[in-house]
Amino acid sequence: MKQRLLLNVNGENRELFVSPNRILLDVLREDLGLTGVKGGCDSGECGACTVLMDGKPVRSCIVLAFEAEGKEIMTIEGLAKGSKLHPIQRAFIDHHAFQCGFCTPAMIMIAKAFLDNNPEPTEEDARRAIAGNICRCTGYDNVVDAIMTAGRDLKRAKDGNKNG
Repeated sequence: MKQRLLLNVNGENRELFVSPNRILLDVLREDLGLTGVKGGCDSGECGACTVLMDGKPVRSCIVLAFEAEGKEIMTIEGLAKGSKLHPIQRAFIDHHAFQCGFCTPAMIMIAKAFLDNNPEPTEEDARRAIAGNICRCTGYDNVVDAIMTAGRDLKRAKDGNKNG
């Protein structure tokens, strides 16, 4: 039996009717069309399904959709502002931090949460932040370079806003 579910996804309130046993990953992809969220292992191990819930990375394949009610959910689709890419997205492109692209949305979302809480990371910090996300293509070096560049860019922008 379907029940009413109210979600805030990418800043937009959404009302859905879903079965209580549906996972957040499936609701995001199938009901809301947010296909940037990828399903991989379905057990929370690979990290491909990572989204932000109240600013923290969560594996959406192991979160029931109803657990997300009342929380702010952000997916890769909510990161850019119109056609203007977020600095993390831009850095991933500039540093060729993807190959097949399957893990990229989750890596970017993890990088966002990480940089929001650690504006001046070390390379070791960045490597630790993404350690739980499996990528079979990149070898992680370009991903770490992109995170470090995005961190500097975000800090410069923040400092510029303070002085402007």
